[in-house]
Amino acid sequence: QVQLVESGGGLVQPGGSLRLSCAASGFIFSRQTMGWYRQAPGKQRELVATIGSGGSTIYGASVKGRFTISRDNAKNTVYLQLNSLRPEDTAAYYCNTLYSWTNYWGQGTQVTVSS
Repeated sequence: QVQLVESGGGLVQPGGSLRLSCAASGFIFSRQTMGWYRQAPGKQRELVATIGSGGSTIYGASVKGRFTISRDNAKNTVYLQLNSLRPEDTAAYYCNTLYSWTNYWGQGTQVTVSS
């Protein structure tokens, strides 16, 4: 079955960096578009970034130029590098893929940006 397991969240000061990882299983990873989304308390879940099977990327407007999505097909893992973090980046970050007409989500990893 499809599994997405995120890791790498934590507490970081404004201006700091984190790298999130999402380990995937249960499907042919190299063929799948993978995405990162985030949800802050009281707000809707929003797109952070996606990466296609060929490596093409799309970023949400609020993170463009600060965050970088990448993938390692040999490790079935997608990464999200978060730089220049701001308090408004505080949220639960979720890994996502659409496989066989079903949207799959990981359990989420919390990122808190605070001094």
